[in-house]
Amino acid sequence: MSSSSPQQRRGNTRQRIQDIALELFAEQGYEKTSLREIAERLGVTKAALYYHFKTKEDIIISLFDDLTRPIDELIQWAEEQPRTLEMKREVLRRYSEAMAGGASLYRFMQENQASLRELSIGETVKKRLLTLVELLRSGQEDAPLADQVRCVSALFTLHAGMMFLQHVEGDNPEETRQAALEVATDLITQAHRQA
Repeated sequence: MSSSSPQQRRGNTRQRIQDIALELFAEQGYEKTSLREIAERLGVTKAALYYHFKTKEDIIISLFDDLTRPIDELIQWAEEQPRTLEMKREVLRRYSEAMAGGASLYRFMQENQASLRELSIGETVKKRLLTLVELLRSGQEDAPLADQVRCVSALFTLHAGMMFLQHVEGDNPEETRQAALEVATDLITQAHRQA
């Protein structure tokens, strides 16, 4: 699983457009950002921008496809594995890393939830999350309800670390990610203590 760092992405015009658009979406919101503003920030004409992307949604879809590819690869890998505690811990670890690699996109998604529901990727996000939940719950369907909740909560603990705990004073994002991963791993381990 590889993710492009902003440094690696700068040389590619398509990726520069994505980065600038995401920056503007974060600053102003998706709805309030126009293609004209994206072109101006890039220092190109709207026609040059249209060569790569016809709409803002095209930009978001391409970003989503690029930055979430590791999650699709993770799901494909996990679906081929035995449903063991070790597999579930690895899912959490790799999911945490994938989220960190696409942090700017996940912040956009968090801050623009209403817009996201209107975009075609909204349904994809929902489907992907449900697949991950089922992978973490698999083998636990007959477990006590509290253990099933622990399995689901492990995934959303990673989201909390990414979205809601980034402003905890004194912590840096990587420390917060590691702490969330530790708690998520504890939850999934507790859920399997009887297995």
